[in-house]
Amino acid sequence: MAANGQAKEETFKKVKTILVSQPKPERSPYYELEKRYNLQIDWRPFSHVEGLEAKDFRKQRIRPDEFTAIILSSKNSVDHFFRLCEEMRVKMSPETKYFCLTETIANYLQKFILYRKRKVFVGTRSIEELGAYLKKHKGEKFLLPCSNLGAKEITKFLDDMNLDWKDAIMYHTVSSDLSDLSDVTYDVLVFFSPLCIQSLYDNFPDFKQNDTRIAVYGNLTRQAVEDRGLNVNINAPAPEVPSMTKALENYLQKSNKDI
Repeated sequence: MAANGQAKEETFKKVKTILVSQPKPERSPYYELEKRYNLQIDWRPFSHVEGLEAKDFRKQRIRPDEFTAIILSSKNSVDHFFRLCEEMRVKMSPETKYFCLTETIANYLQKFILYRKRKVFVGTRSIEELGAYLKKHKGEKFLLPCSNLGAKEITKFLDDMNLDWKDAIMYHTVSSDLSDLSDVTYDVLVFFSPLCIQSLYDNFPDFKQNDTRIAVYGNLTRQAVEDRGLNVNINAPAPEVPSMTKALENYLQKSNKDI
């Protein structure tokens, strides 16, 4: 990814190209920005998930069928939990309870189990919203499928509730190969996690910000950028700026004001 100097002070230089470090969605408010400001917006996930093989998972000495409740924090956790169960010929009891962080995850779960409300409990976004259900079923033995990155907020909450639980690494989130971008320069790079910043430097160890503007979502992502000595030009969420697209639009109103 081409760059050859230190980051410069903000001058709201015109933006023509943006790279978003996520897979391309079918529908997105980014497409409206692209039309309104005559931009080229490209999409490229900076990381991807690789499932743990059964032989490597066995080294953790965990058998899923010894647990009576499963906490599912993402579609990836659903996919790899049931994949490993199948590969290990583990049959979960029909009475197993499933605690899903969101309704989207709960709906996805229906691909793998016969959905019955008495054994599926659903939050709306965070583990705290499952607190009442977890407290009611405190006698269960909980398993948390997760990646190599862990799930700090969830594990802290489970510890604070004094539940009988264990985490199980079932998949790895790793940096993607971005070598084909080595000679490409974008006006704006959009990042949503610290792992995206790690991937940037895994692929381009000598990256310098140059005139590239950096947009970040979340405090942890911002910290990861600043730890590398880079400047954050566009920041979300913030007061009156709930989304990345809103933050980008506010910037584009200044950088591309002649459009």
